[in-house]
Amino acid sequence: MNAPAQRRHPQHKPEARGTGLARALSKLGFCSRSQARTLIQGGRVRVNGRVCRDPGWRVDLRRDRFEVDAQAVRPETKVYLMLNKPRGWVTTVSDEQGRSTVLDCLAGHGLPFVAPVGRLDKASEGLLLLTNDTRWAARLTDPAAHLDKLYHVQVDCLADERLTRRLEAGANVEGDFLAAKRARLLRQGTRTSWLELVLDEGKNRQLRRLLAALGVQVLRLVRVAIGPLPLGNLPKGAFRHLTAEETGRL
Repeated sequence: MNAPAQRRHPQHKPEARGTGLARALSKLGFCSRSQARTLIQGGRVRVNGRVCRDPGWRVDLRRDRFEVDAQAVRPETKVYLMLNKPRGWVTTVSDEQGRSTVLDCLAGHGLPFVAPVGRLDKASEGLLLLTNDTRWAARLTDPAAHLDKLYHVQVDCLADERLTRRLEAGANVEGDFLAAKRARLLRQGTRTSWLELVLDEGKNRQLRRLLAALGVQVLRLVRVAIGPLPLGNLPKGAFRHLTAEETGRL
């Protein structure tokens, strides 16, 4: 008696491999992932000549052809920027409330689409990186990288060594353990002080939450360096391209 035929598994569908279409458009430097989803769902994106309305449809960046509004989408030259983010601007690609975003600082300079690497909250200012190289950005923001970020923070009290020790010791805040890697007093005024604080992780509003838990209010928060890259004398709202040496060191 012949053995029963084995049931064949269905062929591996193309959408089970590769990169999601929305992510692919972002990786190509065309737009953000959220913008890509809107374009795709609006029927404005074609893959190999066919309209695709599924942002998660798997594609091959090396072989497939992409069009938006009948215009071919090709990989952009990799761009790496540093920006001195002004206070009051939001670190996002677009804002539903119509607030100024960090990308407004780049308008009119003929740059391809870039996205912020990490975040600075609206009230914070200083060094922000932007790029269209998603792999490079992912390496910098990977928690395992422990890339130091240096901040100068003005607080509403006369700080002392006791406060800097408490900042380094850390505290549990709303289920998160928050601590500064290093803390030191920079200078004092008659009522306020400036602290230099170093973080090697990127939890949401980490310094503001930690200082608030210690009864200290932040008046200004400026990021002045990321790893070996200092903000330097770059004016507020201005940006510049990173050198190949700088991108490599980061």
